[in-house]
Amino acid sequence: MGKLQTFEIILKDNKVVYSPGESVSGTLKITTAQAIQCKEIKVNCQGYCGVTNKMNDTAWVEEEQYFSSSLSVADKGTLKQGEHSFPFKFLLPATAPTSYEGPYGRIMYRVRAFIDTPRFTKDYRTEKSFYMLNNVNLNEVPDIHEPSSSSVTKNFSYNLVKNGTIVLSANSDLRGYTPGQIIKVSAEIDNQSGKSTGHVVASLMQKVSYNTKRPTHDSRAIAEVEGAGVKGGKQAVWKEQIIVPPLPQTSLGGCDLIKISYFIQISLKYPDISLTLPIYIGNIAVDPSLRTPARTVPPVATPRATLTDGSSNRGTSRSASMSTSPQLAPKPAPRPRPRSTCVTPSAPPPDPDMLVPGTRQSEDIPTKIHSQQQARGSEAAVSPNAFSYAPGLNFSQRQRTNNSSASAPHFSVSTGATIPFFTEGNAPPVPTNCPLILPPDYRSQSYPHEPPPAYEDSCTNT
Repeated sequence: MGKLQTFEIILKDNKVVYSPGESVSGTLKITTAQAIQCKEIKVNCQGYCGVTNKMNDTAWVEEEQYFSSSLSVADKGTLKQGEHSFPFKFLLPATAPTSYEGPYGRIMYRVRAFIDTPRFTKDYRTEKSFYMLNNVNLNEVPDIHEPSSSSVTKNFSYNLVKNGTIVLSANSDLRGYTPGQIIKVSAEIDNQSGKSTGHVVASLMQKVSYNTKRPTHDSRAIAEVEGAGVKGGKQAVWKEQIIVPPLPQTSLGGCDLIKISYFIQISLKYPDISLTLPIYIGNIAVDPSLRTPARTVPPVATPRATLTDGSSNRGTSRSASMSTSPQLAPKPAPRPRPRSTCVTPSAPPPDPDMLVPGTRQSEDIPTKIHSQQQARGSEAAVSPNAFSYAPGLNFSQRQRTNNSSASAPHFSVSTGATIPFFTEGNAPPVPTNCPLILPPDYRSQSYPHEPPPAYEDSCTNT
């Protein structure tokens, strides 16, 4: 730096995360090798947001400034050789939004220092960034304790002439979560067709909107888990869990250029059907004790009608008059139409599974792929700590016993892995040695050993 050996900003207690309404204080340290002529030494504290239409570009198309405060720590004069310290302090506004950095925009806070020198000499500047955290209390969100649920019905065609219906329903245990918590997702698939569906996928999605003249919407999957499909004429229930990694909060209060939202997307790969469950990501977790109990409306008592002598007499006279009224003769039954001898074309017969919808069996869906899961050879269960995104998070997990009881479900679904169970008849489910249930072996079945005759041979024999 030549004449300037040290020029840095040191925040008090080396603090880097602040909340709205707090004060940012520190010291500007300058060490010079020789005297420097300066017009002014000032410190500036600034918070702003900038967005663009190009990825990782800092030429902002739109900007908004939340605050900018300047403090002059030295006037015009000579900065002598040696070490110099200049304290500063700034008050942060209560409406400052949380810091954010994305591919198309940023919300940034920084402290800058400037040394203005006379004309034809070099100016000096330095800066120090810090972060703002405006906590979002999920308990202030309306209906946050209620589950987020949705349902959708899809009609589709298959095998050229057949039609079917898929009913997809899903819900989550809550509507708000904090990083490190577990989202419990449950999906129910009613396959009212004769064709098997594709795999079911649950994704934790993030959508960030950057508001410019041409708004940019950036959507990406944070975590994803995939389960098996559902056979024709079957009902299935799929339950899974997703750990919330460290994410920006849903609301950036005070910022009009960047909007963040989260939702869980449940979809089938075939037929193309999906639904979304909106959720909130905050900093203060949902407190179950703050849940307001549902109001019970007392039944309204209806007064009994008391009959007087006059009313009873009127009722008896009305019934007597109705009994004495002449009755109409019954209409003759219509003659049956003669049956037609021509055959009317009809649609193909329904599939056997669809004849009695009420008798369809419900089954559980095994999980096939978990984006947060780390492979551990042939282990059956994976601890949430194995794929936790947040350092230092510990989740309690009960160890799984080796002996399976008779009441064990067909498929045991955990956070990170699924154990397929195979059952036959009334026997208890037995864990399989392979990750998926294999189809039955048809090699022992009887089949014709000789090929059928060719078309030419069949014609010559007739």
